[in-house]
Amino acid sequence: MSVDAAPVDAVPVDTERAFKLTLAYDGTDFSGWQIQPNKPTIQGMLERALVKLTRQRVHVTGSGRTDAGVHALAQVASLRTPNWRASAADLVNAMNVNLPPTIVVIDAVDAPHDFHAIRDAIGKRYRYQLQIGGLRDVIDYRYRWHVHHAINIDAVSEAAKRFVGKHDFASFQAIGSPRKSTVRNVTACEVIREPAVDHRGELVSIEIEADGFLYNMVRNIAGTLIEVGRGKYPPQHIDEVIAAKDRDAAGPTAPPQALFLKRVDYRPFP
Repeated sequence: MSVDAAPVDAVPVDTERAFKLTLAYDGTDFSGWQIQPNKPTIQGMLERALVKLTRQRVHVTGSGRTDAGVHALAQVASLRTPNWRASAADLVNAMNVNLPPTIVVIDAVDAPHDFHAIRDAIGKRYRYQLQIGGLRDVIDYRYRWHVHHAINIDAVSEAAKRFVGKHDFASFQAIGSPRKSTVRNVTACEVIREPAVDHRGELVSIEIEADGFLYNMVRNIAGTLIEVGRGKYPPQHIDEVIAAKDRDAAGPTAPPQALFLKRVDYRPFP
């Protein structure tokens, strides 16, 4: 796989257009969203495609910096360029021709000049996928955390409800990634049982929706919920972990390959 794009010659500047992109990707082969030297990244691939289309380096801002191995069903990105005069729909087709098969632009629309994928987001929804027991699936193991221990799903569901509301989620923020505020409003934390498939045990997803997320917050919540499901703690333990505001109080960080950015919400454009 190619790595991130190199600079190109300058192109005369015309009136800039802003775009809102919606894209999906399989993060298995990428070192996350953000450009890194000599590594393939989602941002790098998008900017590389835009170099070919506009003959200009175009900075693409994602609504969040997904980690290595994390996937997206509907990531949102913003960009501005003076060198695209065709329609937004044409931009979708042109970018997809120049992207690897594991990244696809689903939609593009003209946006206000000041549209910013991070600042303007008002909410996100993530999905974390689990396989409880059963044999390893040779395809789906890339997209689920295979938990071999018995899990009490009812206890996990009860514990998940305790995340809903406006709380200080400092206990679920990765160490070394401080934010100005660790308070977030979680509007949903749902445990979804999926239909059983052959030898694959029980398939379960945890979906979490909030006005914003801290670094590794979803994976740390998933890891903590699995400890409840194993019987290490009762569902009420979640209240104590939230109150502690201490990363050491929460459970382990769940693996990245099971995490999907499902949706990013914005107010309608004026």
